[in-house]
Amino acid sequence: MHPLRKPTAVNATPLSLLSIVIPARNEEGAMPSTLRHLHVELALRKIPHEIVVVDDGSTDATWAVLEEIACEISEVRPVRNTGPNGFGRAIQHGFAAMTGDAVVVMMADESDDCRDVVRYWEILNEGYDCVFGSRFMKGGGVIDYPWIKLLLNRVFNLFIRVLFRIKLNDTTNAFKAYRRSVITGVGPILSQHFNLTVEIPLKAIVRGYSWKVIPITWRNRRFGVAKLKIAEMGSRYLFICLYCWLEKTLSRGDYKKPDSDASPALLPAAQPDSSAL
Repeated sequence: MHPLRKPTAVNATPLSLLSIVIPARNEEGAMPSTLRHLHVELALRKIPHEIVVVDDGSTDATWAVLEEIACEISEVRPVRNTGPNGFGRAIQHGFAAMTGDAVVVMMADESDDCRDVVRYWEILNEGYDCVFGSRFMKGGGVIDYPWIKLLLNRVFNLFIRVLFRIKLNDTTNAFKAYRRSVITGVGPILSQHFNLTVEIPLKAIVRGYSWKVIPITWRNRRFGVAKLKIAEMGSRYLFICLYCWLEKTLSRGDYKKPDSDASPALLPAAQPDSSAL
């Protein structure tokens, strides 16, 4: 079995609008600072953007807070996932609602650094299809990471590195960036929960999309309660990893990225929202 080789950046298609998709469930305390800091950072860098926040069945005042912020910041677009809830479902709901030709998936709790979003956008514009952040490479770091989660994170990421023979050492991190063509090209997306954070990058790698890893920083949330339930996710992570490994091993390249980069339209075609430019 040969290791997966990382394609070089070859996508010269210019990008015009960055969508940031943020799933939110009971995040009334974190949302104001997360959205204001993110918008200010992107506006200062003159990056055309929209912030799609998916309320995933909140039972607190998250929706009211989002509506208030949307009146203040026109780039904020709150949407509701009224169907079955789950992290993966919320992200897919955000993908369907976004209008940008690039997307960053970001957490609602301000654990991700807004400045790294800018770096993601710049690297996508170098021609890469995907940008993955790593908290565990030189230049990256974590602050106040719960030790049990850190231990499990390192063990599972080592398992992924060995199984797929890749150097990416933080596959489980949700904070990543993609061209829209990648999101359409990795469909259908199966994950309904946090295992989506593994499914999309592994499928992108297996299917031949170009990618780059950069160091990022992460800090533990200041508000609210973490939604990841470790006991519930082990079998789901394993299922998705084995599913992607079987595709890599047995599919004979049937799902590879098209040479023309014209991936099948699994999402509705959309044009950048001129009001957000």
